[in-house]
Amino acid sequence: MKRVYILLAEGFECVEAMAPIDVLFRAGVDVVRVAIGESLDVKSSHGLVTLRCDVTLAEADFNDGLALILPGGNPGYINLRNNDVVCRVVREFYKSGRLVAAICGAPTVLAAAAVAHGSRITCHSSVIADMGDYSYVGDSVVEEGNLITAAGAGISIDFALSVAARLVDPETLSRTRQGMEL
Repeated sequence: MKRVYILLAEGFECVEAMAPIDVLFRAGVDVVRVAIGESLDVKSSHGLVTLRCDVTLAEADFNDGLALILPGGNPGYINLRNNDVVCRVVREFYKSGRLVAAICGAPTVLAAAAVAHGSRITCHSSVIADMGDYSYVGDSVVEEGNLITAAGAGISIDFALSVAARLVDPETLSRTRQGMEL
């Protein structure tokens, strides 16, 4: 079975995490929810949702992962960005050619991990200045090589579908979209 990992830090944005989890589940992809802290329970940015993860970052074995997903949310993306292990995992995925997908403020994790410099990206307007030498593109979703970035919460389904399109065949993607009335 195809497996992806989604990294969840305290303060993640609900829809930016749940849309990829839901869309990929519908497409038959195994999504492993990884808690960045010591607890498997991770609270969202607005405190509305506490998500139970499958493993903690310390327990996770990323070797079988085809993709790594980084949701935004404040302070979720900051908590991801400031974690050395998260940055190491991002580097490993990116350098090995596996898919790295980041939405909202989470593209700043790419900069912290020192990967994909100069690449075309998009991100939330509040973090454009933090993106240094990346080539900001104002599109909703930007794909370049093994990198997918998206602007923010309102683009979460499109972001999730872009990830799914890289992992499943066109028929599966079509069935997934039809099941969601897209």
